[in-house]
Amino acid sequence: MNRVVVFAGEGEYRSDETMKVVADDIRDELGADVTYRTPDVLEDYPEFPESSFGGLSELSAADLLVIYTRFRRLPDAEMVQLADYLAGGGAVLGLRTSTHAFHFPPESHWAEWNDGFGRDVLGSPWISHHGHGSSTDISRTRVHPVLAGIDERFHSRSWLYRVELSAGCVPLLHGDPVDPEDEPTPGPVAWVRETDDRRAFFTSLGHPDDFALTPFRRLLVNAAGWCLAP
Repeated sequence: MNRVVVFAGEGEYRSDETMKVVADDIRDELGADVTYRTPDVLEDYPEFPESSFGGLSELSAADLLVIYTRFRRLPDAEMVQLADYLAGGGAVLGLRTSTHAFHFPPESHWAEWNDGFGRDVLGSPWISHHGHGSSTDISRTRVHPVLAGIDERFHSRSWLYRVELSAGCVPLLHGDPVDPEDEPTPGPVAWVRETDDRRAFFTSLGHPDDFALTPFRRLLVNAAGWCLAP
């Protein structure tokens, strides 16, 4: 049985609550053993307080990390457990603010994770978005197992993120901003990245309203299955 660990918790989109249905979908449809963890402090911006998941020992036996956090400052022991998981080639599925999952001060040993986790693991650092009043029209860009059963086009309340894809990223879904608050920059909203040691999937979708969308829920289950495939 595959083991999946979900880290959910940030101060903007209520991922500590919304991701519960995703954990249930992965458990029910993929037959995985799912551990669901939230931090003891959800608030982040602008104070960036320290928080803890209460230890990340489950990662040592995990096959997939699903992460939807923002601006975390975790204890050294938890960062070491996460670093060990990634060093071992553990698969990662990230949503929205996980491109900026961490916010350590410049003098911290972990400061390089602030941009590096998004850029080097998920495939893009945080850049900017099109404004909270906007939304996104989404279309498929290719045939891929992660897109099985997903509509050719659908609409998301998520405002579109601007991205800079790292080498090896394969875009799956394209986003066009609707009513953007600044210059529109259409671009990818979901992609996969496969390296010699890791499979990763990322989507910038994840507004609370998205979790009522069948294509979005199917996307995440498909992506988890792809990440776990031998």
